[in-house]
Amino acid sequence: MTRQTRTALLAVFGICCMSGLAWASVPLYRLFCQATGLNGTTGRAERAPGGVNQQIVVAFDTNVAPNLPWRFRPEARTDTVDIGARDMAFFDATNTSRTPITGTATFNVQPAQAGKYFKKIQCFCFTQQTLRPGETQRMPVIFYVDPAILQDPDARDIQTITLSYTFWPAGAAGASAGRTAHDG
Repeated sequence: MTRQTRTALLAVFGICCMSGLAWASVPLYRLFCQATGLNGTTGRAERAPGGVNQQIVVAFDTNVAPNLPWRFRPEARTDTVDIGARDMAFFDATNTSRTPITGTATFNVQPAQAGKYFKKIQCFCFTQQTLRPGETQRMPVIFYVDPAILQDPDARDIQTITLSYTFWPAGAAGASAGRTAHDG
């Protein structure tokens, strides 16, 4: 094999590797965020492990993209939950327009170091939501705070965790960017 052929093959191999890495970077970043809680990314779980006789406050923050004619708010602004125990919160979304609209929720948790300990069992943010004109939909999120938070020196003194949602029109650039950075 000539030197030029070998150089060409190495260049093609390098291009293929870089293209594959670029294609896989978004899912790999999402997995990394879920594993580490980076950027307040929450994890998903099947069930809660059970309470440990200690409580924490969970605050709920809601936002709507400027180009989405919805009203969106939590039924309660805060909830005091038992760490490790399953809990549920409800949110109401209303389509204030005259046409059906589909939205997608992105989310994050603050402070960021609490993200890996905030586990969602069920959430409206995992699917697109379509609301007819004037329709209000009640949407639950089922979650727990992992007891491992009490062992983490960077997180064990956290007294309030804020779960923040932003609804975007489905397919909007902001929704895609939000899912990349914060969705789990």
